[in-house]
Amino acid sequence: MDAVDRKILDILQQDATLPVAELAERVGVSAAPCWRRVKKLEASGVIRRRVALVDRRKVNVPTTVFVAVKAPRHAADWSDAFRRVVAGFPEIVEAWRLTGEIDYLLRIVVPDIEAYDAVYQRLIAKLEFSNLSSSIAMEEMKYTTAVPTIYVA
Repeated sequence: MDAVDRKILDILQQDATLPVAELAERVGVSAAPCWRRVKKLEASGVIRRRVALVDRRKVNVPTTVFVAVKAPRHAADWSDAFRRVVAGFPEIVEAWRLTGEIDYLLRIVVPDIEAYDAVYQRLIAKLEFSNLSSSIAMEEMKYTTAVPTIYVA
């Protein structure tokens, strides 16, 4: 991957709808080689997919809740069950397994705290937890789906 590929990635992470001619002009190559580079990035899995980023406030899920999860035990069966449970909740938009005091961190988006409580009740009805600790986001200071390309070798 070279500097042109990195530029292509940087631009597409901001706007994946750009026509290939405009993308090619911005990165300084002609359209056909630019298109081949994009297709190669897709084929190699660097570009996984192209999606629409939805403004969560405009679709009535303005409240973000981070939930720190402590597992009752560290066993494959519990972890597998947790993965299945998490997959069944559209409100859970991110789930991370962590090191340290917390085993998992969930990011949940909902209309309001009442809706979060309903999600919480459904969650605890499906699986046993040692502890769930919720933190309500007060302000979104930075949010991006773009990843830095400066580390690409």
